[in-house]
Amino acid sequence: MRDDFPPAGSDYMGGSCDGWEYKTTFGGTTLEQNYEMLRHFLQEEGYGDVPLPANTDELMRFRLPMREQQVLLFEETGYAHNPIKILFFPGRRYAHKLILCIYNEQSPGHLLRFHGIQN
Repeated sequence: MRDDFPPAGSDYMGGSCDGWEYKTTFGGTTLEQNYEMLRHFLQEEGYGDVPLPANTDELMRFRLPMREQQVLLFEETGYAHNPIKILFFPGRRYAHKLILCIYNEQSPGHLLRFHGIQN
């Protein structure tokens, strides 16, 4: 995927892509299982050199606390290292699920868009 990013409108490996961002969900039974599947997916798709948290304990340190049981609407909660983001679902019910977002490094203005500075 890193060398040949999926085109807009494609459904690659169970995820969706708009040509700029590929997004998929890992929804196994445990956080550990999902994180291992996610790490394996990134390795297979050419992102093995992107630094990741060593394990789920380290990954959980990137989860923002919920404020008085209110869902955060505008802040992403998760780990980010260009060109990937690993996001948590809000709430306890889906605490074991992970959302993987991979961004097209070849896209014009990629770095600014990754950090939300430019649309």
